[in-house]
Amino acid sequence: MITPHPPEPPGLLRPTGPEVDCDIAVIGAGMGGATLAYALRDSGARVLVVERGDFLPREAANWSPHAVFTERRYRNAEQWYDAATGRRFQPNVHYWVGGNTKVFGATLPRFREADFGPVEHAEGTSPAWPFPYAELEPYYAAAERLYRVHGTAGQDPTEPWRSAAFPYPAVPHEPAVAELADALRAQGLAPFDLPTGIDLRPGGACVRCATCDGFPCLLGAKSDADRCALRPALASGNVSLLTRTTVTGLLTDPPARRVTVAAARRDGTELRIRADRYVLACGAVNTAALLLRSRTGRPEGLANSSGQVGRNYMVHNSTFLVAADPRRPNGTVFQKTLGLNDWYLANGVHGPLGNVQTLGKLRAATARGLHPRLPEPALEFLTRHSVDLYLTSEDLPTPGNRVTVGPSGAIRLAWRPVNLAPHRELVRRTARTMRRAGYPLVSARRMGIDVTSHQCGTAVAGADPATSVVDPGCKAHDLANLWVADSSWFPSSAAVNPGLTIAANALRVADGLLPRTPRRARDRADGPAGTVHGGPR
Repeated sequence: MITPHPPEPPGLLRPTGPEVDCDIAVIGAGMGGATLAYALRDSGARVLVVERGDFLPREAANWSPHAVFTERRYRNAEQWYDAATGRRFQPNVHYWVGGNTKVFGATLPRFREADFGPVEHAEGTSPAWPFPYAELEPYYAAAERLYRVHGTAGQDPTEPWRSAAFPYPAVPHEPAVAELADALRAQGLAPFDLPTGIDLRPGGACVRCATCDGFPCLLGAKSDADRCALRPALASGNVSLLTRTTVTGLLTDPPARRVTVAAARRDGTELRIRADRYVLACGAVNTAALLLRSRTGRPEGLANSSGQVGRNYMVHNSTFLVAADPRRPNGTVFQKTLGLNDWYLANGVHGPLGNVQTLGKLRAATARGLHPRLPEPALEFLTRHSVDLYLTSEDLPTPGNRVTVGPSGAIRLAWRPVNLAPHRELVRRTARTMRRAGYPLVSARRMGIDVTSHQCGTAVAGADPATSVVDPGCKAHDLANLWVADSSWFPSSAAVNPGLTIAANALRVADGLLPRTPRRARDRADGPAGTVHGGPR
């Protein structure tokens, strides 16, 4: 049964005064923040999650291609600026409880084991991470259970080792996708079942509809951070949530060694959030912007003695590829079930190329941005006969690709694609492969600066405070009580979707926080998750 307006979850905080007190303040309710709150729900600490957005409404428009893609009904971020041109653009960012996971395609792969070490690319080296894959592996397994990941082990030639099988069997291919998989195998390739986070368990809510990838889920069946992590955390009684609350700056003690207050604005009213520890999970761009805005006597911003905050911004080189056969319609409904990693690792002079995966099935309304000049009848014909793919190649960190903030606090993004030659080779090989598979018409369009959904790298982790922002445990080098739990800390971007890695690391960060649960949190373990004060302390 569809409930357009589900009951309000427990744990919503409505401040009656200018100050809120908690033990751990988590800023951001996306994949990192919500997963961290879930991991801390039974810790005894009073955890407060602060989210600038509200709950995304469950309404008929969730399933409307026109509302979602033409009207951009749920894309609610402020406009950012292209630092190179000064042009304003609307980023592919969604400020809702659950963040971008409310509209993601629910593909949840692990990074490859090789991604944790240095990898030589055509245009440079992807740096090693400050810990190996083995350290994150048990958290990957836990994150797969939490986010109901369906998959099949042993098909992907680049798959890392795992300590447990996938929690649920893979989502079956529909006939056209199964035929494509057979055609790829006939060419000597190794297609595999995409790891997918949906509720396809026995009795689960998923109906494998055509409005999943890029859409909010009207049934609540997508494994987003709101449904899988935050709502169970709120039900614990130890976690509370502030919605419609934007943190505008972090204030510190005079030596600037501890954050003492998060200054925020809720529905136009100023609010001060006091905590023993703070965790930033705003997304790589907004986490960096918040640190840069938090000058508090430091013109370079907070946690920025290395000068690396905002630098090394990465966002995959990505291309939408549409392959069509005008002789045969593609009646697939749920298309996003197949992946290909044969060219992920070393490929001779080209180096590693990247990942190929199917998209949610394109329709005329969802494909309009890819083919803006194509007449509507032609676009409808094309999408009725196409198989649609998403290609990603690794973007390498470079200091000039960065987030800055203007005098008014507006976000400016400088991004010049790096490692494009291997990506072009990936597009060429995929196009050739699709033609051999029986799809003679192939078109491709590379994504630009506004496609920010795989952002990472702006507060990089490392052992050396001179060259990194946070330590291997994701605590800021410069501050005793500040952590990050989104993708800001990634030293490299790899070439697959980052969601599961963000979630796994949030579970790891939670384990680092738990042994240091403050006395105040233990003493108040039976109290509410957040306490509202009538005035300053």
